[in-house]
Amino acid sequence: MARTVYDKLRALQDVLSRKFEVEREIQEIPKSLATKTELLNRLKKSLAERTAAHEAVKGRLTEVEQRLTEAEGSREQYEGQMDAIKTQREYEALDKEIRDATEKEQGLRKELLKEQQADEELKTALEKDQLMIQKQEEDVEEEQSKIKLKIKDKNGEMKKLAGDERRITPGLDEDILFKFERIIRNKAGIGIVPLAKGVCTGCHMILPPQFVNTVRLGTDVSFCPYCSRILFYQADDEGESLETAILEEEVDESVEEEEEDDDEAEDEEEEI
Repeated sequence: MARTVYDKLRALQDVLSRKFEVEREIQEIPKSLATKTELLNRLKKSLAERTAAHEAVKGRLTEVEQRLTEAEGSREQYEGQMDAIKTQREYEALDKEIRDATEKEQGLRKELLKEQQADEELKTALEKDQLMIQKQEEDVEEEQSKIKLKIKDKNGEMKKLAGDERRITPGLDEDILFKFERIIRNKAGIGIVPLAKGVCTGCHMILPPQFVNTVRLGTDVSFCPYCSRILFYQADDEGESLETAILEEEVDESVEEEEEDDDEAEDEEEEI
């Protein structure tokens, strides 16, 4: 097989590796926005819960104020009746009513103060929530703008990579291209590796001698039986020595066959 095929595959490997990396980057880009959006949604949910709590406090506050007004009115009414008291018994009974009304009024004042404090705390918390939501909405909007720019840049790079891919792939077998893309996607961007000293440099497994010879010849594209990567022969001192030894062995076998043929011919002449 012409060396240009392996050269094309190595060049295509660089393009496809970067292409798949950019695809992953494009998929990762929106995650930052998702995080900010999730935080914004939590803030809005918290605001809704605080708003509901605040409405409940305001309802209780109105109710306590009404009850306090009624308690004050009752106490004042009882106190106004003191001038009309004629007997000790009536005085004691009315005095008890005044004390009970006063005690109730004091209890309601404490309750009112408690609800007022809760109301103020919730108002402060709501103001903080609204400011945080406003800030987070600005962050989300800013992140959306950044994402648009990032995706635009990545799409531009993808377009360039697609052009590079179209320039490289003509003349390459479609089935090999399909397998090659899958290998690069699944093998960390490495789909074609050299065979060195009988070992696949992708998975570092020792390969059978016959398979090594097939790769060395390069008449077909060979895939590593262990890691599925495409292999090409890379010459080295040991490899060259092994290749020379194989060739010498083939020459010796050829010479022996010729000598045997000559001996057989001489035997036939002697018999004649």
